[in-house]
Amino acid sequence: MDHSERMQKKKAVIDKHIAEANAERGVFLINTGNGKGKSSAAFGLLARALGHGMKAVVVQFIKNRSDTGEEAFFRAAPNVAWHVMGAGFTWETQDNAKDAAAARAAWAVARQALADAEVALVVLDEFTYALKYKWLGIDEALAAIRARPAMQHLVVTGRAAPQELVEAADTVTDMTLVKHAFQAGVQAMPGIEW
Repeated sequence: MDHSERMQKKKAVIDKHIAEANAERGVFLINTGNGKGKSSAAFGLLARALGHGMKAVVVQFIKNRSDTGEEAFFRAAPNVAWHVMGAGFTWETQDNAKDAAAARAAWAVARQALADAEVALVVLDEFTYALKYKWLGIDEALAAIRARPAMQHLVVTGRAAPQELVEAADTVTDMTLVKHAFQAGVQAMPGIEW
């Protein structure tokens, strides 16, 4: 079989899947795993949504710095509300009560966005940690996610996404770490890490 025949066969399979995909609704995506790029991928979807004129909300659960390149870029864009609500990385804060309170405050903002039919995309950045450390209950989170407006898209990022969250999602990507510059002693660099 030559290349042309293989591509014709592949096109037939893809065309069949496209024809069968007739549901139109908001999609729930998770970017998880130990590799780099979970938040970056979510912000790529944010750029795509904003390019289509959609309204979006970003809620950051762990990160507490407001000097990141993505925030500087997206805060200037119309149609996006950006909320940096974390207390900082848990190994830095070492204060479970403070981290839990920050997560609950971020969740209050997230719930409002998840209930707003005018918001087309919600990004819950580093949300999985709020579930992992039991600052939020999985049942409460899933109830709000399932009750969101029918056409609203949701992206959740963070390592160790709980199985219940994975099962509820439409698309899950597990970012795998193969190699990281930090392991070779390279500092976190602006434009790459923040």
